[in-house]
Amino acid sequence: MKRICAKTIILLMSSTCIISCVNKDVEYAKEILLHDTWTVQSSAKVGQDGKVISSPEIDVSTWYKATVPSTIMGVLTDNGLYQDLFEGTNYKEADKAIFDVSWWYRKTFDVDKEDIGKQMKLVFDGISYRANIWLNGELIASKDSVYGSFCRFSFDITKYINNKNTLAIEVFRAQSGDPNIGFVDWNPRPLDENMGVFREVRLFMTGDVDMTNTWVSSKVNTENLDEAWLNIETRLKNLSNKEIKGYVKGKIENIDFSIPVTLKANEAKTVKITPDEVKELYMKNPRLWWCTGMGSPELYDLDLHFVIGNKISAKEKITFGIRDIDSYITENGDKGFILNGRKVLIKSAGWTDDIFLRNTFESNEKQIKYVKDMNLNMVRFENIWGTSQNIYDLCDRYGLLAFAGWSCQWEWAPYIGIPDDEFGSIKSRHDMDLLMRYLESQAVWLRNHPSLIVWMGGSDKLLRPELERRTVDFLASNTNFIYVGAAKGKVSEISGSTGMKMLGPYEYVGPNYWYIDTLYGGAYGFNTETGPGAQIPVQESIEKMVAKDKMWPIGENWDYHCTTSTTALNSMEVLTQAIEGKYGKPSNLKEYLDGANLLSYESTKSMFESFRVNRPKTTGIVQWMLNSAWPSMYWQLYDYYMIPVSAYYAVKTANEPIQLIYNYKDDGIYIVNESVSKAEGLKAVIKGFSLDSKLLYQEERILTIDKDEVNKFYTVDNSFKNSFLSLTLYDKNGNLIASNFYTLSSSEDTYKWDKTNWVGTPMENYSNFKDLRKIANANIEVSAKYEDANSILIELENKSNTIAFFTQLLVKDMNGEIFQPVFWSDNYVSVLPGEKKILRCSFEGSLIKSNQAKLQIKGWNIADNEIVLE
Repeated sequence: MKRICAKTIILLMSSTCIISCVNKDVEYAKEILLHDTWTVQSSAKVGQDGKVISSPEIDVSTWYKATVPSTIMGVLTDNGLYQDLFEGTNYKEADKAIFDVSWWYRKTFDVDKEDIGKQMKLVFDGISYRANIWLNGELIASKDSVYGSFCRFSFDITKYINNKNTLAIEVFRAQSGDPNIGFVDWNPRPLDENMGVFREVRLFMTGDVDMTNTWVSSKVNTENLDEAWLNIETRLKNLSNKEIKGYVKGKIENIDFSIPVTLKANEAKTVKITPDEVKELYMKNPRLWWCTGMGSPELYDLDLHFVIGNKISAKEKITFGIRDIDSYITENGDKGFILNGRKVLIKSAGWTDDIFLRNTFESNEKQIKYVKDMNLNMVRFENIWGTSQNIYDLCDRYGLLAFAGWSCQWEWAPYIGIPDDEFGSIKSRHDMDLLMRYLESQAVWLRNHPSLIVWMGGSDKLLRPELERRTVDFLASNTNFIYVGAAKGKVSEISGSTGMKMLGPYEYVGPNYWYIDTLYGGAYGFNTETGPGAQIPVQESIEKMVAKDKMWPIGENWDYHCTTSTTALNSMEVLTQAIEGKYGKPSNLKEYLDGANLLSYESTKSMFESFRVNRPKTTGIVQWMLNSAWPSMYWQLYDYYMIPVSAYYAVKTANEPIQLIYNYKDDGIYIVNESVSKAEGLKAVIKGFSLDSKLLYQEERILTIDKDEVNKFYTVDNSFKNSFLSLTLYDKNGNLIASNFYTLSSSEDTYKWDKTNWVGTPMENYSNFKDLRKIANANIEVSAKYEDANSILIELENKSNTIAFFTQLLVKDMNGEIFQPVFWSDNYVSVLPGEKKILRCSFEGSLIKSNQAKLQIKGWNIADNEIVLE
């Protein structure tokens, strides 16, 4: 029987017939996103049950206006409550007791009369944490079954639906022991524990056959990249009590196919379509999906229908990419990754959503553009972040790889609220079954994204062996993700060595640390989370979170905005010690901010540079973190207000595709090439200056370097320390490719290696840069003009004999608010005596040109200056 069906399928593959059939098919299936016109209120104020609340008569004029996705705190803040919540220490005074009771979401919606009689289902992509769901006075699901933040729920509501409908959802916050959305120690816990309908809700209307979970997977010839094989599968469900015959019809650009399918009464089955059935799914010269820096992130669309007669009973549209992902283990036991046959050095940072899950498409896109602008190629999601698939769609579109998986929120008792052991806190059969439901929901939901290549079973710990076996088996059968047992260096009896390391540091270390350390967080292997501690925002942002009258001296309001760890990382003490140790005790806020920004810039830059220079001993580096869920002093490349910090530009410079890099260990200057091609006839210019800006030496070299190569070509003389080092690289036509700048000290940072712990390695002695406080003022002449509607060209000309050191530029409106997002070609720059440096500031649309704006320039040794942009 199976052989007969297969032959029948092949015989029906006539593209001309299929096209004509598709053209005649009538739309029947519909999908409605229930996003707008929700209202929200506390059950303590409603005083009614779900039967009444889901009826049309109830008065909601005093309820809060809302949209979905949202959390209760997100709704309340959007309605103007909790003003200045994040300023100073206000947050710890906020009342959490109002979330001890349940809260209601309510929405009315219409269904066209001609659609009554269709099969109807209501799909919830995420509810935190429990819910009773009512529709038109009927309880369709209770909190006994609707629980778990990362479960997706689908309910048949055909018999409940009317022309006019009222949906009411009673949500309950997570309790101790519930594996909920978590922020670990990155920021305070959300006041409401993120209770709410935090992901999208959709109404689907279908015929008697429903279609779900469509998946397109690919295999690429990685030797020649000239052929690929696609496989499609989809889940069909006969919702009727009779046998149904129909067709699965699909279209991918110029590929059309039609597969006959028969479903018995109430039958559900998975239909798989391969190149054996549809020869066009074998593709010659496919457009491949590449991550940024390696090629273009090409995407395709699949339109898939199930057709009964000439009616489209159900449909799905899937965007996918053709790519091949693999992994390897180095001779040192470290895991690396291969994209389309080419090894890729992962350069990444760790993502978090907003503390109240208020991320929008627009805010996500700004941040993903920032990631790409920094020349990073991956985002690590410790948690399945996102209020929709939007964040993963953006990674697909902008060519950013992604790692996802479970958070250490569930691995430690202080965060989840129940005891932990070596495998975390998920111990009981009930909790393991829940995590499998999480996995089945999330992995299937996300598996079409070409950007998502790794699923991490744990962060700090491995899953319990029984749970890990179930996880590994499910992922192997239902996804093409690479499974990694944990972000930490662990060996599992189920999945073997993780090939990762999580050895810190999370606190300040000097720029030489990354080169000289060979036991902990230094430049070898794959470091899944690390960074030099505090990465403070710009002054304008700090004033919003600390309050202007608390800015100086550094005090409690600053400390409150560090991490919430109880053992470390919870004050500005380590950063302050480093500033004082390197540059001397600051006498004012400017000196403190200058020192903090320079420390962060130099160590963050060296962290990424060292992992590039040390290839192939290195396979990946994840800056901890990318962003912040609330206004923070720690672990961020841009702040809560979307303003890049100094480390942002350090990362951008460090990861230029072709770059000159100084190695703090051997004093060598290296050229690295991670572009897509060989580079010939390059000119490297090396200049050394004393701290009083006297030229000490100047060298030029003509270089050729193949792609993926790292070459040392020069050694800095040790006698020329306590100096500035300027590196510039030009192509064979004299165009500037990249530049880099360093401060070098004759005294090195040293460390208390025997005191190393999870936080990092404490400093023993600091390199001495106290003379930097004494350098003479420089005179910078600034001019700026609009290059076009979307960019400004700025020329900085140094009219003095002193280097203008670490100069920052900002574009503000006339009220002093910083425009964002803007994309600088470089920032926190140093300008040599007599040099003209051209910078470009790019922005979306007419963000700046349509408004009055001013350019602000400030730096280590220049007077603050502002010019109005005309």
